[in-house]
Amino acid sequence: MLIDSHCHLESFHRKGILADVLQNASEAGVGQLITIGTSKKDWSLYRQLAEQHPDKIAYTVGLHPTDVEDDWEEQLDQLPAFFEDDPSPVGIGEIGLDHFHLPKSPTEAEQIKSRQVLVFKRQLELASSMNCPVVVHSRNSFYECVKVIEKTGADWSKIVFHCFADGPDEIRLLNERGGRGSFTGIVTYKNADDIRAALLEQGMDALMVETDAPYLAPVPMRGKRNEPAFVHHTADFCANLLDMDREEFAHRTTANARLFFNLG
Repeated sequence: MLIDSHCHLESFHRKGILADVLQNASEAGVGQLITIGTSKKDWSLYRQLAEQHPDKIAYTVGLHPTDVEDDWEEQLDQLPAFFEDDPSPVGIGEIGLDHFHLPKSPTEAEQIKSRQVLVFKRQLELASSMNCPVVVHSRNSFYECVKVIEKTGADWSKIVFHCFADGPDEIRLLNERGGRGSFTGIVTYKNADDIRAALLEQGMDALMVETDAPYLAPVPMRGKRNEPAFVHHTADFCANLLDMDREEFAHRTTANARLFFNLG
């Protein structure tokens, strides 16, 4: 059974189709989902879903860089309480830097970048204090993210750059430090040669697969609303790329995700 190591279930819940999405995942051989927090708007919902589906859903909490608003300190103050609950999050994320969604004004853009760095740093420090995994969002900001992680002294073995969209040089840098990348359906896209090269560079020892649903549906589902069931398309593509048996690939990536997120 595969694990979708990164998805967002809030929109499925809101539309009243989550039960169907979970059923589709089971029928596609996806045994567990990790639904990733982005702000206070979804943290409590994801705790509730993990409580309702303890064998199916795990969750994280974190303040996404594009959700950093004026109340960011108030939101970060809420995070520790989730780790005192049962079920508790399996990590902090997704957190990081996003230099793609920025205002056109250079002054405003720099202000937002500075705030993102501060929020990222604070959450890395919280993760370190709790000794828990970190899911990093990096968009047009790979080396800046690495710089912040290095400055905080975070444990690289607990760092995953989700939806890895850079090349072999960048993933080599992560791997040399003990970090890893996880891969979405982007790896199946025609123009993704660098990402495929990065996957081959990393190999199987730390590899995890994800959907980032409801975004980034893999080929042959591209253009449709993505859902966790579709992670098997990405897994099959990656197994073929690595010249591996599909069942062995599923076994290895599931073991990697269980170990990284301490899923037991």
